[in-house]
Amino acid sequence: MSAPKAPKPTDSAAAARPVRRWPNRVSRLLWAGFVVGVGVFLLYPILVSMNFMYLFGKSPSLEELESPRVEQPSQVFTADGVLLGRYFRENRSPVPLSKMSPWLIKALVATEDVRFEEHSGIDAIAIARAVAGVATGGSGGGGSTITQQLAKNLYKTRRKENTGALGRVPLVGTIISKTKEWLTAVELERRYTKNEILALYFNTVEYGSQAYGVKVAAKTFYSTSPDSLTVEQAAMLVGMLNNPTAFNPQFHPEAAKRRRDLVLTRMGQAGVLTAAQVAAQQATPIVLQYQVEKHVDGPETYYRSAISQKANEWCKANGYDLYRDGLKVYTTIDSRMQGYAEEAVDKKMKSLQRTFDNFWRNRGTDPWVDEDGNVIPNFIETQMKRTQQYKRLAAQYKGQPQRLDSALHAKRPMKVFTWKGDRDTTLMLSPLDSLAYYKHFLHAGLMTMDPFTGQIKAWVGGIDYRFFQYDHVKQGKRQAGSTFKPFVYLTALDNGYAPCDRIRDERVTIKYVENGKPMEWKPDNVTREYTGMNMTLRYAMARSVNSVTAQLTEKVGWDNVAKYAHKVGIKSKLLGVPSIGLGSGGDVSVYEMVNAYSTFVNQGFRPEPMLITRIEDQNGNVLVQFDPRQKRVIPAETAWLMTYMLRGGMEEPGGTSQALWDYELWKKNNQIGGKTGTTSNYSDGWYMGITRDLVTGVWVGGEDRSIHFVGSQQGEGGRTALPIFGTYMEKLYKDPDLDIRMGPFPQPTVKINKKYNCVTAEPRRRPEPVDSLIVDDLLERINQGAIAIPDSLKL
Repeated sequence: MSAPKAPKPTDSAAAARPVRRWPNRVSRLLWAGFVVGVGVFLLYPILVSMNFMYLFGKSPSLEELESPRVEQPSQVFTADGVLLGRYFRENRSPVPLSKMSPWLIKALVATEDVRFEEHSGIDAIAIARAVAGVATGGSGGGGSTITQQLAKNLYKTRRKENTGALGRVPLVGTIISKTKEWLTAVELERRYTKNEILALYFNTVEYGSQAYGVKVAAKTFYSTSPDSLTVEQAAMLVGMLNNPTAFNPQFHPEAAKRRRDLVLTRMGQAGVLTAAQVAAQQATPIVLQYQVEKHVDGPETYYRSAISQKANEWCKANGYDLYRDGLKVYTTIDSRMQGYAEEAVDKKMKSLQRTFDNFWRNRGTDPWVDEDGNVIPNFIETQMKRTQQYKRLAAQYKGQPQRLDSALHAKRPMKVFTWKGDRDTTLMLSPLDSLAYYKHFLHAGLMTMDPFTGQIKAWVGGIDYRFFQYDHVKQGKRQAGSTFKPFVYLTALDNGYAPCDRIRDERVTIKYVENGKPMEWKPDNVTREYTGMNMTLRYAMARSVNSVTAQLTEKVGWDNVAKYAHKVGIKSKLLGVPSIGLGSGGDVSVYEMVNAYSTFVNQGFRPEPMLITRIEDQNGNVLVQFDPRQKRVIPAETAWLMTYMLRGGMEEPGGTSQALWDYELWKKNNQIGGKTGTTSNYSDGWYMGITRDLVTGVWVGGEDRSIHFVGSQQGEGGRTALPIFGTYMEKLYKDPDLDIRMGPFPQPTVKINKKYNCVTAEPRRRPEPVDSLIVDDLLERINQGAIAIPDSLKL
């Protein structure tokens, strides 16, 4: 029998068996992936360049590519066109390629991009070598071309503001940044020649030590120009580009030499140098002529600091950078007036310091004394504990008082300020010695303003900005002494009083209430004498009679005096106290006082002080124009009466301004008004002077209120601050190029209701002038012991 045949599978069984189609599905997926990959590859650069959905960050625009924005220093000019200096973050001065040493170009190409002349922005071979090096754990060198490095430096492609959402993802951000550099490099190659790219590169790259661009680098490290660089110097500068900090030859000479020698080796490999030349240059030691330019060049002055503060405020509010945008800042400072102001301060402060030193040397004590003239114990030690230097040392030697004390007494060479010679000298001093040395100096502040425009013409904040950077014009505030008295008389004149009204000079007791308690104040005249004379207000202010001022303050109200002082320009806080008229209501600055006195000359309009007139961009387009601003705060008649009152210092018998007769200020019927001021312990001397064109304020005093003279013969404002004003005005009037005229004050713009011609009890007389040179010589001979003074005449 034949074997039974196997049954044929039924249709249902065949249908149940799966069909093997997976190879076709994988193939389709792979093809789809390939197509997507190609699409992404083609679209990715476009998405990056257009910053699709803000994922990739900003790329350089077409305008930025064609007109790259290179950081430029801003320049500051005086009102008469003198360049004061520059502000910069990246100290850069562009120079054409033709003015660069050929060795620079050869060293750069040999080290950074040997195929620079062959590629179009991206070097595929260098990229492949770099990737292979990383994959094998070695170093295949950098893959960036010179053009890519330029793209990164020029457009800051990796800055935070140029980073999109994806750029913050690790590794992804690096890929996106590299893509931007590649795309930008290709665009640069399309728009610029190879030589233009090299020039842009050398002029924008950082070399360290605040030097940007090869011109500044050559000057900083070698005190030479780019076209004079030797092979070795060019190799050094190119080598520094890899890491300007680590390879800085001034601070890391060994590492810098190794890097320089590597550059020389690469130059040999590129055929630029022979083997013998490479060996000879590598044997050359590093020889620098190192000099760093600061972020601000030009003379260091107090007004420069004030100008930069104002300019920076405007730049910050308007999206500019003073240290980067190449702005031109035009100021109100007149270079000639500024020079005369500095000369006057120098001349008079040098003489005054000599008098001050001799005064305390003859007494055999230091100048830091209390109200009774007794030396303050441990003054320097107490002051030392307030310094940052002490706080650093205290932290360093915490729990080690003996080591801290040793550090404070350890002597070392210090360059310090002196009025002799070149204004500096080197002494062996400890930190305590140095502090004591500087505490002996007197300081000064002077400011001049045009009262009609508010333009500040001169600003001297101290005796030497290099050593004393505290500004005594605006930063420093002290009691104004009697220069505050005019605000009392202003309050009176604006409330019905007249310059010819009279108040008796007599001892008085002012009663008032403080914190609910009845109080009394008995003001003293400076001389401790009371004439009993029924004085006109003009005469009393001219002679600075305290008793009259105190009585008038009580009549008009001390709170009202503070209110009027604020009206005309005092911004500092003032206390409404009975003695406010004598300057004890609060500390004020020279800046505020000049502004306030300007209101009197400006017919009752308070001008807004100005330091800057306009700011232009680097192409000369005006970005902002600052126009004078003023506000009427007192009536014109009251303002005119105040100038009449202030003239009394010269015109009334015994007026406190009459030492100005010693100066050549009296031609063409010239009129000067002014007020001296001295605080009760002679720690502050003031003079506020007004003329038909200008208002000038001068302050003189010690760094601390405890440092001062102890008598009016040396310490009053008429002997410390007034001579600076007189010397300064003498210089201004003698310069024919300055439009500063002698003559009377201009007539008021309104009709004056009364005719004021106050009659004083004694005739006006001009004091006999004193030859200051004879006096100085006499004092010097006394101090040297050449002339003996009887004990009965000694202080």
